[in-house]
Amino acid sequence: MPPRSDEPRRDPTGSRRGSSRSTGGRGEPRSGEPGVGGISDARAYTPRGRTIREERGALGRPSAGGAEQRRTPRGTRAGGDPFRPALQVLDGGRAGATRAGRRESAPTGRSGVVRTVQARPSRALPDDDFDAPPAPRRRPGPRRPDRPAARRAPRKPRKPPRLADPRRRLRLGTLLVLALFAAIGIRLVVLQTVDTPAYAGGGVAGRLTGVDLPAPRGAIYDSTGAPLAQSVEARYVFADPTRVKNRTATARALSPLLGLPASELAARMKPRTRENGRASQFEYLARGVSIPTAKKIMALDLAGIGVHRDERREVPGADLAANLLGFTSQDMVGLEGLEARYDDLLRGENGRRVYEVGQGDLGAPIPGGYSRTTPPKPGNSLELTIIRDLQFKSQQVLRGQMVKAQGSVGVAIVLDPHTGEVLAQASHPTYNAAKPDESEPTDREDAATSFVVDPGSIHKAITFGAALQEGVVTPDTALPIADTIRRGDTTFRDTHPANGQKMSLAGMLAYSSNVGTIEIAGKLGPDRLIDYQKRFGLGQPTGEGMPGEASGRLLPAEQWSESSYGSVPIGHSVDATPLQMAAAYGAIANNGTYVQPHLIKEVISGKDGSRTPGKAPVTRSVLSPQNAAALRTMLQAVTTVDGATGLAAAVPGYQVAGKTGTGIRYVDGKQQPGEVGSFIGMAPADNPRFVVAVFVWSPGGGGGAVAAPAFREIMGFTLSRYRVPPSAAKPPKFEVFPR
Repeated sequence: MPPRSDEPRRDPTGSRRGSSRSTGGRGEPRSGEPGVGGISDARAYTPRGRTIREERGALGRPSAGGAEQRRTPRGTRAGGDPFRPALQVLDGGRAGATRAGRRESAPTGRSGVVRTVQARPSRALPDDDFDAPPAPRRRPGPRRPDRPAARRAPRKPRKPPRLADPRRRLRLGTLLVLALFAAIGIRLVVLQTVDTPAYAGGGVAGRLTGVDLPAPRGAIYDSTGAPLAQSVEARYVFADPTRVKNRTATARALSPLLGLPASELAARMKPRTRENGRASQFEYLARGVSIPTAKKIMALDLAGIGVHRDERREVPGADLAANLLGFTSQDMVGLEGLEARYDDLLRGENGRRVYEVGQGDLGAPIPGGYSRTTPPKPGNSLELTIIRDLQFKSQQVLRGQMVKAQGSVGVAIVLDPHTGEVLAQASHPTYNAAKPDESEPTDREDAATSFVVDPGSIHKAITFGAALQEGVVTPDTALPIADTIRRGDTTFRDTHPANGQKMSLAGMLAYSSNVGTIEIAGKLGPDRLIDYQKRFGLGQPTGEGMPGEASGRLLPAEQWSESSYGSVPIGHSVDATPLQMAAAYGAIANNGTYVQPHLIKEVISGKDGSRTPGKAPVTRSVLSPQNAAALRTMLQAVTTVDGATGLAAAVPGYQVAGKTGTGIRYVDGKQQPGEVGSFIGMAPADNPRFVVAVFVWSPGGGGGAVAAPAFREIMGFTLSRYRVPPSAAKPPKFEVFPR
């Protein structure tokens, strides 16, 4: 495209449009020409909205003579400059620039006003105006009065704000959302796996209820496996006082079924407040109720009355071995006897069922709800050495003999001397262990281990055995025996005076000579006698297994008085229990070896039924077998020699070795009225199988007349039950007063 000519175009009137130039191109433009501001000048505008002429003026090229450039006001709308809007856009739309670019002459037909603008001095430019670089853009400063507004440098338009990148925002938002969902997901996994128990149990606690599952208490059996005491399933009846509608009517309905007065039942159903300030919702009415009776109570459908599983201690034999067995509380806790001694072993560990229930009328287990059951652990059982029928016979015989003597306390013991097993241990009086509340405390005592007495003449066997073992005497020894002997301030007499004759050891035992026994003990000495008393088991509990067993008492040698040298050898100033004396005779029957008496044969596990033998008994040697046999032979004189003290204890067909005794009972250190008659013996004497001891305390006397017959019946039954053959040999002939 050819370059546009710089020659101004002429309008139809012949005048040139736009600004005019001087002859040299540098003079002042002509003023007052009607063509100023025409289209020619518009075409000559630079990109900054100025004409070339104005540009030169700005660059310091004033017109000749420095005359002011004329400016004409804007014409009417019809004759206005059509390029002004475009020029305003190019100039940034500013009013100052618009005024700078106004045409110098007004349109035709409108009187114009000529303004003169002082030309800005400018520095010289080269001749080639179009080759000069544009003036640098400057920020408009304070307007100076001498500077025309048209010559101000235009302000550079502000850059439009940079728009944010939407893709970055989307990516950032996506990452934030993913992170949020990841955190929520991780938290959900933690809640569902790690924290599940804590949150799951948060609301369950208020809906949980628990029920104890009673553990069956272990049974007590005799040596043959027959139950002596056992637990059976039962029911307990309870009342919720807050729900009972009519206490009086409810009590009357329950009274005949429970066997309790209606007034007592009504009192138990009375509303009361617990220590925590809440109203009681549970009160026992009866324990150990049979299942058929409980079903009848439930059939009554009484408001506030409930029935639940319970346990009842059943004693089939009632008073059979009751003083040994003892009894339990309604909560199955042992209170006396073996039930108390082995309570930890017999008592099981209760289980518990915890489950979720509804509220109000829906107070029933929720199907599929929380439920946890801890099964109960049954208690262990005991198998005793007691034989049920032998125990029954011993109690029966003792009861019959006690009626004859009107005695208050009696004891019968059957012992196996080789094993130490107690086969029967009867006490009188006795009680019904199934109903202990109906008995007196004294009726429930086990006399065999708590009945402390001066044993009397039955102690003489210990004195003779110690003398034989120490070599003080021999089986053939015979001594002159006076009718009396004095030790200290006490005179001791014989019931069968010897009048100074020589008497054999067998004769001394047969007639229970006090004088002869004191003479032999004098040769033995107190220290050795006390030592043998301990060896035979006196002065300490036997450890049979009964709770509260008495230990007895031995008088130390340094505490002996002059009279003690006479009283101790014959069984006075000595405290012992019937069981201790029976165990001492057991050592004589067992060839001189003492075996600790015991009641526990085996322990039966409640878990798997396995059996564990009881603790092995303590054994020790007391006499040599020869001396023990010699002593047994001499003791046969008691039941065979004419006029002997123990003829009433002889068992037909069997050789019996034993000794009678008459002692004194002490209670809390005080001597009681009456006397204690006793007899302890063994049979067959040549090879003893059993030892039987009988003690009877009667305030009115006569115990000796009762003890021997009771021994005969019990020993005869025992030998017959075990089918022990009668003695083949005849009893030896004893010479009481040898020449």
